Amino acid sequence: MPLEAVMVVVDNSESSRNGDYPPSRYDAQADAVSIIFQNVVQGNPESSVGLMSMGGKGPEVLVTLTTDQGKILEGLHRTKQKIRGSAHLATGIQIAGLALKHRQNKSQRQRIVVFVCSPVQESEAELVKLAKKMKKYTISVDFILFGEVDDQETDKKLRAFNEAVKGSEGSHYVVIPPSGQLLSDQLLSTPILFGEGGAGPGAAATGLGGGNIDGNEFDFDPSQDPELALALRMSMEEERARQERKAREEAEAAKKNSLETVQEEDGESQPLLGKDGEPSGSNAKAEEETEGDKDKPDDRDKMDTS
Repeated sequence: MPLEAVMVVVDNSESSRNGDYPPSRYDAQADAVSIIFQNVVQGNPESSVGLMSMGGKGPEVLVTLTTDQGKILEGLHRTKQKIRGSAHLATGIQIAGLALKHRQNKSQRQRIVVFVCSPVQESEAELVKLAKKMKKYTISVDFILFGEVDDQETDKKLRAFNEAVKGSEGSHYVVIPPSGQLLSDQLLSTPILFGEGGAGPGAAATGLGGGNIDGNEFDFDPSQDPELALALRMSMEEERARQERKAREEAEAAKKNSLETVQEEDGESQPLLGKDGEPSGSNAKAEEETEGDKDKPDDRDKMDTS
């Protein structure tokens, strides 16, 4: 998974009270936000997630970028008490972009995930202009439309934004209609979590991805058992990390063993002093021999005395 800084924008407008997504649209969002957080942070421990709301009197930053899921859950709980008014989509995206701009780790890829469950009030031209601005600052924007799937005007505006902001990667737009499954379960099979390889009911509705959601990794359809698919993916990533760590350790061990040991010369391996405390080595022996020669009488002197 890439290194990311993700701002999640929830829709806490009056429309989020609707119960067509059990237990309610807002609670369905809260569960989906937890899935997104786990996917981002477990995919890369250095990634971080922030939380915003865009309903009520205006957008509000609930949690700045963090790796603490407890803060995200606390922010969702506080926002549940502030469900009112209409959504301010454009303003919310702009504030989310500013929050990403002030991220501590500048190497993190910037990404905004927006939940939309109410009519979009902004004009298409205004949204397209904002989308081009986001693209200029390399910020990808993902939309999850799950409440107003039959609102053609809202769908048209979000599609126009998506077309304008879409780059080489990211910036997905998925539509998730009401069904017997939870919103979070359906989200697991969309490109929002699994990239271009993922597809599902929402992805099929928007023309993203293929008909199957195997991603060439599983022998079954993850949409039938999203929890198992997520567990398998996490297990595969852990095993891949373990193998990479083992390969690094083996490479370091091989490099250490391949280093040539420096052999000591004979003179260097001898002790500095002999048994009687005299200097050892070839130089010491030479000196002893010289001293011995001095003690011997000179043959020439003997001849002269005779």
